[in-house]
Amino acid sequence: MNTKTFKFDKIPNTVEELRSLDEYALTDPFEGAAFTVLALCAYESGADKCYAMLDALKGPRPLSTLEKQFIRDRLSGKAYVPRSYFNGTSPQNNYTVEPPYEVTVFDGPYSYTDEGYALLYIRSTGADTERSVKLRRKGDQWFVWEIFLYPDIRIPAAMDDWA
Repeated sequence: MNTKTFKFDKIPNTVEELRSLDEYALTDPFEGAAFTVLALCAYESGADKCYAMLDALKGPRPLSTLEKQFIRDRLSGKAYVPRSYFNGTSPQNNYTVEPPYEVTVFDGPYSYTDEGYALLYIRSTGADTERSVKLRRKGDQWFVWEIFLYPDIRIPAAMDDWA
């Protein structure tokens, strides 16, 4: 199993900021998976910012209208979901994240079963099982193909009447 941890000084708020990050070459599928978390975090400050970042990560196949609606349905009012993929967060600390922002991405025994694709995993601190991002290679770059980071997780303690 290969594991890579990415550290970011800040969470980008625009597609330009995302592209300016050192690791943005997208020549490694692990990079694309980590950047997906950053892009989803932008949803909180504006859906269009998030969509623009995801479009950049998806390369020649931008988000469809259906995908945008799905993201809206899954992340509206749930900014904590993408933050749960950062190391050091938890329901108890309301998924609070401080710099450096760290995302750990890993592969598994079935990550490379389809030629030209990579299925990589990221742990949510609010879930019992890891979630995944599927990437597709085009030339020497890896682009986001499918995102499976949206399922519900444990709500932050501040929102939990039973905590």
